[in-house]
Amino acid sequence: MNTSVNFAGIKMKNPVTLSSGTCGYGREISQFFDLSKLGGIITKGTFLKPRDGNPPSRICETPSGLLNSIGLQNPGIEYFLEHDLPWLKKQQTAIIVNACGNTIEEYVELCKVLNETDIDGVELNVSCPNVKVGCLAFGTTYEGVKEITSAVRKVLDKPLIVKLTPNVTDITQTAKGAEDGGADGVSLINTLLAMSINIETRKPNLANNMGGLSGPAIRPVAVRMVYQASSAVKIPILGMGGIMDGKDVIEFMIAGATAISIGSATLRNPYSAIETIKGIEEYMHSHGIKDINSIIGSVELN
Repeated sequence: MNTSVNFAGIKMKNPVTLSSGTCGYGREISQFFDLSKLGGIITKGTFLKPRDGNPPSRICETPSGLLNSIGLQNPGIEYFLEHDLPWLKKQQTAIIVNACGNTIEEYVELCKVLNETDIDGVELNVSCPNVKVGCLAFGTTYEGVKEITSAVRKVLDKPLIVKLTPNVTDITQTAKGAEDGGADGVSLINTLLAMSINIETRKPNLANNMGGLSGPAIRPVAVRMVYQASSAVKIPILGMGGIMDGKDVIEFMIAGATAISIGSATLRNPYSAIETIKGIEEYMHSHGIKDINSIIGSVELN
């Protein structure tokens, strides 16, 4: 059986990657399994400069989900290049760096630096606040996504994946913005904006009041958006949002994803990615599937 995929020009031994944020830069999760078994790892969101993130509390559980408002805490690109990238290169898996910024200029400068490194690709996080236009997200409009993608494309020769927010009216428009801006692929979905309130204190459970919802609760939304985006653009899709096992991966790939990313599941079960890969192989064996690529976008609508 062939489980390898080519996502946006990045060759992966299987379609399973670790989502940005949930596993940092990979060191902690590597205590549980060999990262070389993965298709790839997407690093924690990284800025040009170190970032403290939001004050606690920054995470809380919800029904079938997880709410977080970490605030993209990270040590900055210089620290990553000196301490984390050399270690990651020894893990023999695809390395995709999640790139963040507050302005288009910051994104461009960061990607100039990343373009000179030995990584496999860049995932552009366009859900960061744009401080020049009232802290709106870059990723909520066709024009915004296209503008920032085009700017980064000019300085980046490596595969460029744009991570899309689900907090929009029409996911196909932002996906098209990424494609028209020169992206090699898109990843979706990022977390859904949500809120949880302590009924005893009448205060939000997160210090930042609202945060991003992930986990199984959002999976049907993610599957729907992956299907819609794959029907609207020709570039490949990295699907994510509540994936817990191999069957979930198969569902995303049938909807149109070429590869997938696992996030919240690893916080509950650090072996979830490895178990998911095994689940994919079991499904292929039981259904007589020789090549995992043959199921991509194979959904048959009613």
